[in-house]
Amino acid sequence: MKISGCRKIVGGSGEGAALVSSQPINFLAMVDAKTGRITDEKHELFGKSLKDTVLVFPNAIGSSVGAYVFYSLRESGTAPAAIVCTKADITTASGCAIARIPVVDLPAKKPISSIKGGTRVRVDADSGTIDSNRQI
Repeated sequence: MKISGCRKIVGGSGEGAALVSSQPINFLAMVDAKTGRITDEKHELFGKSLKDTVLVFPNAIGSSVGAYVFYSLRESGTAPAAIVCTKADITTASGCAIARIPVVDLPAKKPISSIKGGTRVRVDADSGTIDSNRQI
């Protein structure tokens, strides 16, 4: 499946298994930057690692200081390869810009559920496309 018409937030490209959540993420409070794991037991991605994935989620919530978590993820080698949002927020956009993580917004009529978890996904932010092809 190919999705085109995505809005580029941070340029570049990345590829990995889709890690999909319908819940927002508070990067400062819910993510361990050293391991890349979601630490909030109430979050649907609890215990999952962001490392080398294509993180697909609505948006970040919480403090804007969460932007620095993206940089810490990059420095720890635990960052996602790319991010797909419903609508990128300032925390995600600025954090990914300083960490050089490609980010796109989905087109308005494409829900998060159009990308299946575990599917191999390639995000090309510069061309505004997402390609997914097979289960991993």
